[in-house]
Amino acid sequence: MNDASHILGEMNDRSREVFRRVVEGYLQDGAPVGSRTLTRDFSEKVSAATIRNVMQDLEYLGLLDSPHVSAGRIPTQLGLRMFVDSLLEVGTPDETDREKIDATFEANEQDVSGLLDRVGSVLSGVTQGASLVLTPKHEAPIKHIEFVSLSPDRALVVLVFADGHVENRLFTPPPGQTPSSMREAANFLNALIEGKTLGELHATIKTEINARRREIDSLAQELVQSGLAVWEGDGDQIERLIVRGRANLLGQDGETEDLDRIRHLFDDLERKRDIAEFLELAEEGEGVRIFIGSENKLFSLSGSSLVVSPYMNADRKVIGAVGVIGPTRLNYGRIVPIVNYTAQLVGKLISDRS
Repeated sequence: MNDASHILGEMNDRSREVFRRVVEGYLQDGAPVGSRTLTRDFSEKVSAATIRNVMQDLEYLGLLDSPHVSAGRIPTQLGLRMFVDSLLEVGTPDETDREKIDATFEANEQDVSGLLDRVGSVLSGVTQGASLVLTPKHEAPIKHIEFVSLSPDRALVVLVFADGHVENRLFTPPPGQTPSSMREAANFLNALIEGKTLGELHATIKTEINARRREIDSLAQELVQSGLAVWEGDGDQIERLIVRGRANLLGQDGETEDLDRIRHLFDDLERKRDIAEFLELAEEGEGVRIFIGSENKLFSLSGSSLVVSPYMNADRKVIGAVGVIGPTRLNYGRIVPIVNYTAQLVGKLISDRS
């Protein structure tokens, strides 16, 4: 990112304009932009040959690429990053988009999960991308934890919170679990609780297991790590990641290999393999963050971009996130304010109800 800013600072006005127009043209229709197209409404009267020379220089800098010998140019990932960081003009959502999003929050919905499910559907519909909504987790301190065996390959972890809230989480226990190992795992966790929230307890489990390895056998260790996997709870009430609009990406024209990568991405998300990382992306700073292509390993295989924004509770603590996934040629100028606006509304809703 610093390299991109340095490159931009070294460019003259003509080079900047050529670069900006190539990126904007590509984001608009997905096609390479040629020199003759740029000369039609360029700010100064220049020849197509001059524009081509500038484009060659930008290609040498790694900002543009030529998909075919005789074609125009498209931005590289570095070029898109520089455009997003330095040249992107972001306003507010237009009136039509705002009205569609606002309508989702007008119903007096008591079930926050149901409301956020509708938020995800509206967000994917408005952006024509795939939406991700990470719902809040219960933040009250835990009072008691218990493991219950249902069958050899099915178990239940019961979480009793200090405010009286109870969550039952189904999961697949490691092979060979016994009633005694389940009691040992529960006792181990209950000794660590001390008023911690689920998130705080999750953060200390690994450290404590390593420090007190002799106090707990291997079966109980495995049960602790799998049974209290914060991000892998099943059931409607504890489903944390809502994915909507998958068909918007799968239905786009593209190479079979590209579609396979996108399917792989959604399969991973639906198995909740990377939910923890998704939240970490949002927690690293306030406001909207943009990840392009391979900048983040979660989306590198699909070559997709993610626009994500956290939302906060009344204490200004990040408790969830909303985001949109799409091709790297997203209309960032439109998507960024939509995601930001939606995250602010979700945060206000959560704060008002808390």
